[in-house]
Amino acid sequence: MSGRPENLFPLFAPLERLDGIGPKSATALGGLGVETPRDLVFVLPQSGVNRKIRASVREVTPPEIATVEVEIGNHIPPRQRNRPYRVLVHDAEQEFQLVYFRAHGDYLNKLLPSGQRRIVSGRVEVFDSIYQMAHPDHVLHPSEAEKLPLFEPVYPLAAGLTQKLMQRAMASALSRVPDLGEWIDAALKKQKQWADWKTALIQGHSPASVDDLSSFSLDRQRLAYDEFFAHQLTLALARAERRRLPGLATKGDGAVLRRVLHALPYSPTGAQMRAIAEIQADMALPVKMNRLLQGDVGSGKTLVALAALLTAVEAGGQGALMAPTEILVRQHMQGLGPLAASAGVRLEILTGRDKGKERARKLEQLATGKIDVVIGTHAIFQKDVVFHDLRLAVIDEQHRFGVAQRMALGAKGNNVDSLVMTATPIPRSLALSQYGDMDLSLLDEKPPGRKPVTTSLASTERLDEVVSHLKQAVQEGRQAYWVCPLVEQSEAVNLTAAQSRFEALRAALGENCVGMVHGQLTSGEKDAAMAKFIAGETRVLVATTVIEVGVDVPNASIMVIERAESFGLAQLHQLRGRVGRGAAESTCLLLFEGPLSDSSSRRLKLMRDTEDGFKISEEDLAMRGAGDVIGTAQSGLPRFRVADLERQADLMEIAQSDARKLLHDDPRLESERGQAARSLLWLMEQDKAIRLIQVG
Repeated sequence: MSGRPENLFPLFAPLERLDGIGPKSATALGGLGVETPRDLVFVLPQSGVNRKIRASVREVTPPEIATVEVEIGNHIPPRQRNRPYRVLVHDAEQEFQLVYFRAHGDYLNKLLPSGQRRIVSGRVEVFDSIYQMAHPDHVLHPSEAEKLPLFEPVYPLAAGLTQKLMQRAMASALSRVPDLGEWIDAALKKQKQWADWKTALIQGHSPASVDDLSSFSLDRQRLAYDEFFAHQLTLALARAERRRLPGLATKGDGAVLRRVLHALPYSPTGAQMRAIAEIQADMALPVKMNRLLQGDVGSGKTLVALAALLTAVEAGGQGALMAPTEILVRQHMQGLGPLAASAGVRLEILTGRDKGKERARKLEQLATGKIDVVIGTHAIFQKDVVFHDLRLAVIDEQHRFGVAQRMALGAKGNNVDSLVMTATPIPRSLALSQYGDMDLSLLDEKPPGRKPVTTSLASTERLDEVVSHLKQAVQEGRQAYWVCPLVEQSEAVNLTAAQSRFEALRAALGENCVGMVHGQLTSGEKDAAMAKFIAGETRVLVATTVIEVGVDVPNASIMVIERAESFGLAQLHQLRGRVGRGAAESTCLLLFEGPLSDSSSRRLKLMRDTEDGFKISEEDLAMRGAGDVIGTAQSGLPRFRVADLERQADLMEIAQSDARKLLHDDPRLESERGQAARSLLWLMEQDKAIRLIQVG
């Protein structure tokens, strides 16, 4: 299978070969992301117009589209330039006017000959009690009535395009659609009552009612599933390809891990033990592990990561844990250092701050295997960092590191196993579309001792009251975060807002009581401010959102988020997760500035009512859409033309298990269904996946 199948050629021809499309309109179609007839047929109607013939325009409530048969009366040409041309017409019950601007009388006399009957369809409006229809969309002889669609599809447009042009080009593109073999599992297709691909596509372009435009209509479901299935097949091929890469079988005897678990003041949760077992089973295989560890705020991912790193050490190898900031590197060191020491494991940190002799010493110890586990920022990618025998790379907070960086770390050893940890609960459909080539371990229980956080809402009008409560709490020995809003796009404006809040709180609570961190500080300054807060020297930390990820100060039990309505749900949930880590009862106060929009109000109430990050992320997806939840710029999210990740999430799961099963049964896609699946990959432009089959 060296190239695209011939029956797909017409769909990948130049757009100019379609009826009505010249160079100009081909460029205009580019505004919809359309470059080939194949792209065009996947632009489905976004709405529709009811063109059912009625007895009279009186049957609709203006302004509304009506289709009526009329007798044509007098033509009234304009007396002055820039005035409209009017044609009087009469339906079964009502006289009204057809109105044309900048029209030629000769043309209109031919189109609408006085004394004859015509069917007209267009938007009816009433001015000064006179019914009018300006520039009807359709004018037909009664004998041509059946040419008018009862429900006319309306397509999205870009500059330079009209509905007429789209409809003509679309009919031309649809006439090129070939019959293709069936790539959907027969039992699934029957259960879902889906039509064949070509039938579903053509029906998708000829809706009979508003219901046919919904993402729940059978034809749109089928077309969405095709996109999801092609995407998951590509990911499954990448996963199968990676599993063909030889990896090192890393198997520990469990002795070191037992010592660490024994040293813990609590028992791990069932979810933690399950994740550890899944990771150890993967590491023991002679193929490269690529696993995503997803857990809510405070679900205990770090312990699972440590268990994996210790397994690498037990097997005689080394481990690396990479975190996005120096603060987090030091925090991991504080948390994991004593545990590693209790088991006799040598742990070191490596960041951009290590210079000269100190750096040379650490590099030498890594290269000779004297350091078992290194924790660092992306400094551990650098060329001069050489490992004695790196077996496992753990990457904390996935979305800060691209695939290229993951691969760079993997290249430091012999197809190193990789474990990616994310504390951002991602809805399952998104996790599958973004990380579908990875195996997923889920931490869905909280460790014992994590207290719930009480969340409440208050208007900024009550700011003075909030500050006096905070003063009381600080006198009782409690610590608090005060997060300032990032409302404007300008760093300078945000900084000024944070600075003035910092000064106001210092005036109210005492000079040395309040510290501040923000994005403009150097990493050294940030660390120093954090260290003072961790040590309890400052009681309140004013911050922009640099504290969002991973910071752990058990004594901090109050979180105030100012202008909470300006934050997204995922951010609010991450920020709230910074408290509730110690023995004290914790509270999170969402300060908002009214009046709230409906969506802001819904967001804040959801935060008040639940602490379940997965529930919050599903709601976030429903409210904002997939690109925004992950951050489209670096999301690597596939661009689906028909499929709707928010509303058709269940189909993504089916597509993943179906794609993996098909490849398991037919790894080279040579069966009849396998061949059809190859056509689907070509149709969906998944050429990379096709190359993987050929390599395989």
